[in-house]
Amino acid sequence: MQENTTMPQQPYYVMPPECAEEDEIDLRELFATIGRYKGKIALFTFVVVSLVLAYLLATPNSYSSKAVLAPQEQQKGVSLGGGLGALAGMAGISLGGGQMDAFTSLKTILEDYDFQKYVIEKHNLIDRWYDENLTKGYVFALGYDGLFKLFHSKPEYAHDEKTLFQVYKALKGSVSISSDKKSGAITLSASHPNRFFARDLVLIYLDEAVNRLRENEMLDVDKKIAYYEKALESTNNVQLREQLSQMISSLIQKKVLAQSNRYYNVQPLIMPGVANVMDKTKPKRGLILVVAFITSIILGIFAVFFLEFLKNSKNDEGTAPRAT
Repeated sequence: MQENTTMPQQPYYVMPPECAEEDEIDLRELFATIGRYKGKIALFTFVVVSLVLAYLLATPNSYSSKAVLAPQEQQKGVSLGGGLGALAGMAGISLGGGQMDAFTSLKTILEDYDFQKYVIEKHNLIDRWYDENLTKGYVFALGYDGLFKLFHSKPEYAHDEKTLFQVYKALKGSVSISSDKKSGAITLSASHPNRFFARDLVLIYLDEAVNRLRENEMLDVDKKIAYYEKALESTNNVQLREQLSQMISSLIQKKVLAQSNRYYNVQPLIMPGVANVMDKTKPKRGLILVVAFITSIILGIFAVFFLEFLKNSKNDEGTAPRAT
């Protein structure tokens, strides 16, 4: 007779009905809890939205001004190969190629602290940044500037390295440069609550950055001219002397053209102007108020659930039977 080797099945554990009911979320109880604390939730929401509204009323509009530039193509110099090219490399002289594009050059200059320090000191931007008259051009929501004056007293500053660095950080966040990858157009922009000051910042940094770019490249041109003239004096090779003369001539031409053009290596397409009073960039007051309202309600509901949880935990501890 064949034995039955089938293992007996283990009985499944069935949760008692009372335990299953305790684990289920009672929506009626949740809404009842919200109803009991609805006054506190409303008060919390009102306080949060009121504080955010006060902050927005005390914050002036911010405006942006920009200049759009088209990079000019640089003429390539005459290529000199052979021993002259190797000799120039040993001397630390570049005979052409390897130059950065206009956007990268301008961006590198604008990010240089020494350049920023030079611009701040030359144009007295510390005094202009902290000038009380600058706030007269600020525009506020509903035309009310009382809260701004309440929280902003007359600034005190000194012409020291600390103040200069603070203004440098502020300007670094205000002035920006970007490039369109498709068209190659360069945009230099500045934002500030004073619309006229934003325009002035773009003009200042545009002129100074372009001038610094011109100075740097003209120094390189002078080095090349000096090197070629020295090589021209020391060689009797007719073909080499002709190539060197052509190179010197092209570099001198480049130097003359650079001095005749106000904006070196770029062509302004759109010059910076004063933004319209209705064309603010920030703050987005309506959006901020809606987000603050919704967030405060969610936080308020979470807080009352947490308080109710703590309250129930204490009640359970108080009603628990004591061990004898």
